[in-house]
Amino acid sequence: MKRRVEIGVLYSHSGNYRLISDACRTGVMKAIAAVNADPRLPVEFTPVEYDPQANIDRYAAGCAEILEKSSARHVIGCVTSWSRKEVIPTLERSNGTLWYACPYEGFEANDHVVYMHACPNQQLVPLLGYVVPRFGADGFLLGSNYIWGWETNRVARDLIADAGGRVRGERYLPLGEAGVSRLVAEIEAARPNFILNNLIGTSSYAFFEAYAELGRRDPHFTPETCPILSCNLTECELPAIAGFADGHLSVGPYFHDAEAHGWDAAVSANMPGSSFEASASACVHALAQVLAVNPDAGWADLPAVFASGAFKGPFGDVRIDQQTQHATLPVEIGRIEGTSFRTISLTNGVAPDPYLSRYDRRTVFPRPGLRVVS
Repeated sequence: MKRRVEIGVLYSHSGNYRLISDACRTGVMKAIAAVNADPRLPVEFTPVEYDPQANIDRYAAGCAEILEKSSARHVIGCVTSWSRKEVIPTLERSNGTLWYACPYEGFEANDHVVYMHACPNQQLVPLLGYVVPRFGADGFLLGSNYIWGWETNRVARDLIADAGGRVRGERYLPLGEAGVSRLVAEIEAARPNFILNNLIGTSSYAFFEAYAELGRRDPHFTPETCPILSCNLTECELPAIAGFADGHLSVGPYFHDAEAHGWDAAVSANMPGSSFEASASACVHALAQVLAVNPDAGWADLPAVFASGAFKGPFGDVRIDQQTQHATLPVEIGRIEGTSFRTISLTNGVAPDPYLSRYDRRTVFPRPGLRVVS
């Protein structure tokens, strides 16, 4: 007999980043169905859902409702760093755990959070390490006006300096703002080598469309000479910018590229559609494996469990660092082709380094050595 376990699901069904939220929720629900159908697993999950309706003030309340009105001790949810930080005090007060399935800006390690998507050394650092020698080191930084944009661009400024480049401009938009003409005019005047796009949702879609128009006027602003780079853009959002984004680059732990992964048609059809879906699915599968060993495992038990081995999921075998609770992940760089990505670089098994304590600029941005000439 399977043991019934309630788990929380905290994703908005509306709002500026609904496509990301929908992809995460799809991954959770598919994985719950798979766990419940697997006779080898002694647990059966029952989702306890709360929809914050894209209202930042409702995330902590929703998390509290899940933890206080059900038996759930584990919650899978939140898209933005803002929402993640909003629920952490509730998790600490109620002895809950958040399984977080989205990329984030790093510089955090909370005992009540398991970070199952990429941190900076698994996305921004390798992306700039790939781009700088091919396009140049001068960047223009864009962001939505909240934690993800601020902090990712802060790290990018340091990386660009390490690469010998200059930040040609840095601008922010309110969440959901689609008026991007000023940004495009400033980029046109600055003429950088690349644009780092930390806009989210509708702001990002509007920017891609406006940038494509700029490229038609000025050949400098094409993917071949001045690409847009993203650390959070996946297949789930490409239909919203189809026709405007071809050739631009993104990074993540997973792209649905059958050729790069060697999948046949049958395998490809059953793989997640994006890294958001894959990571959310990995949260459920890892949690099922944790609870199969210790049915009552809570946040305090996780480090010991994480030290014992790897977890099977859509990324393959995933290890979770017992000190930071971040996952070891592949790093893929993809080029947009219509509504999909073509993987152009793939590195497996990149250990998390959320504080960039092991970052070495000489490795990421090698420069020719000096010679003594007499």
